[in-house]
Amino acid sequence: MIRLEEVTKKFGDFTAVDGVTLSVGKGEIYGLLGANGAGKTTLIRMMCGILSPTSGKGTVMGWDISREQSRIQERIGYMSQKFSLYPDLTVEENLRFYADLYHIQGHVKKRVAEVLAEWNLTEWRSTRVSALAGGWRQRVAFASATLHAPPLLFLDEPTSGADPATRRAFWDGLYRLAEGGTTILVTTHYMDEAERCDRVAMMLRGKVAAEGRVTDLRREYAGVLNKPRPTLEEIFHHIIRGRGEKHGQKLG
Repeated sequence: MIRLEEVTKKFGDFTAVDGVTLSVGKGEIYGLLGANGAGKTTLIRMMCGILSPTSGKGTVMGWDISREQSRIQERIGYMSQKFSLYPDLTVEENLRFYADLYHIQGHVKKRVAEVLAEWNLTEWRSTRVSALAGGWRQRVAFASATLHAPPLLFLDEPTSGADPATRRAFWDGLYRLAEGGTTILVTTHYMDEAERCDRVAMMLRGKVAAEGRVTDLRREYAGVLNKPRPTLEEIFHHIIRGRGEKHGQKLG
């Protein structure tokens, strides 16, 4: 579903993403783990066709990320760090707007009712988004991103600042989607969320510093750290120390 080879993005003299190579298979939940400024958002925007890479190449669902951005954008779901909802519209009006945006044909009322029920939003359907608490707005944003049942879903730190109940509901929803064949790429700086992913790429200063299944990463670094079951945080900070990094790499 996703294949990147040496993808780099520069903004002037600043390199935000530096030679990233990775692949994501169908139905997989793939996590990008890293602190703020690690390059996660820039990388996800290139995969979504919002930014073009400076160098390297990649495909998303077989379409080129440099030349076929519009085709990619038509098929994916994307939830950004900042909510792209209309606060003066009700929950249902926001969903109907996205149904038009995604060109959902027929049975729109039924589909909106389905996602309202799936995210426990039915009783809030006539409430303006501006009146909702942050966790409920996140549910509406996620419902909007999945309304058209995309085969590939990009989520950029979707639970940042969310309450524990919202985070649990969010991950339960992700598992249901993945079981149905949806491929999911999610960025996070929460260790417990990273451990829920099928595979994780740890990003540091625009590079992928380590990548693999959590169990494989623990096995790989057990001897190095002299611990039978090192945590992802211990592995991450070991990588930081090995590269001489000192600041700005705090994870949750």
